[in-house]
Amino acid sequence: MNRALTLDDLVLAGIALATGFLVAFLSRTLLRWLGKHAKRTRWSGDDVIVDALRTVVPWAAIAGGAAAAAAVLPLTKAVQHTVNQCLTVLLIFVVTVSAARVIAGLVQAVTQSRSGVAGSATIFVNITRVLVLAIGFLVMLQSLGISIAPMLTALGVGGLAVALALQDTLANLFAGIHILASKTVQPGDYIQLSSGEEGYVEDINWRQTTVRALSNNLIVIPNGQLAKANMTNFMRPEQKLTVLVQVGVAYDSDLEHVERVTMEVVAEVMKEIAGAVPDHEPAVRFHTFGDSRIGFTVILGVGEFSDQYRIKHEFIKRLHRRYREEGIRVPAPARNISLQQGAVVIPQQRTGAVEADGGSPARLDN
Repeated sequence: MNRALTLDDLVLAGIALATGFLVAFLSRTLLRWLGKHAKRTRWSGDDVIVDALRTVVPWAAIAGGAAAAAAVLPLTKAVQHTVNQCLTVLLIFVVTVSAARVIAGLVQAVTQSRSGVAGSATIFVNITRVLVLAIGFLVMLQSLGISIAPMLTALGVGGLAVALALQDTLANLFAGIHILASKTVQPGDYIQLSSGEEGYVEDINWRQTTVRALSNNLIVIPNGQLAKANMTNFMRPEQKLTVLVQVGVAYDSDLEHVERVTMEVVAEVMKEIAGAVPDHEPAVRFHTFGDSRIGFTVILGVGEFSDQYRIKHEFIKRLHRRYREEGIRVPAPARNISLQQGAVVIPQQRTGAVEADGGSPARLDN
């Protein structure tokens, strides 16, 4: 425009700009109110959407007010074009960041709401966020009149060099994706590697897997190493598992009585101790005629891997107390050693307490 700036132009521009700020304020207030109601729902996706709209809508209103103000002012075509481009870039930037936040949040919400999916694995969230930001950046360049075709060509040619330079990083990235896609390991699982590391999987990101040991220390394992390691997952195919406790009683014990008392203690522990499986059927299996005792295995059911320590602790205490009350003896291995002058005596293992006169020892004469 070639006409001079008038007071009316300034008033109209001020009204347009003030309207944009007013709409931004009202929309933000309304979205804040919606956010409080969204938190009451079970689905966390609506929280993510409302939070993103609280960023997009006010900035869009401000950009719209600024564009209207620029339109009523007597600006030259060059200045008008520059202002419009700046506002467009600002709006694209805000929309891109908000879209990345929404899509990443929805991906995380969906994965957390489904069993067997990586609920807290940030690798999918990060990949989604990077893709959305990259697309928004390309749209921003295109809106500025910058051709993105040469850039895409350069990225395609330089991708090979980047892949060669980042072999380990890309190997860990694809190993993490493979681990999550195969559902062999998910965040929250308790795993044990053949190299000895064990604990709860905290997160799987683009490079490494974080494992929290029972000592509450964090163990960082590269995804490539985790994919190649021999591993035991104590949470799959189901979280419940059985624990074996080895027990032994004296040979003079009534095994029917021992089995009945032991099963009563198991049933008591399964019902009263947190982490046990109440519907677990007690099981006692005799299996060995040992040197000093008859050995048997008690099978306990636990809710998850870390519960076994508390269950074993309570079971052994209660079983020991009950055996003492019932007169059931748990013998300790004992040996009689007799020394004679001029002879080397070979000790013989005996059952029960040490006796003073125990048989004729075998000996080697000098």
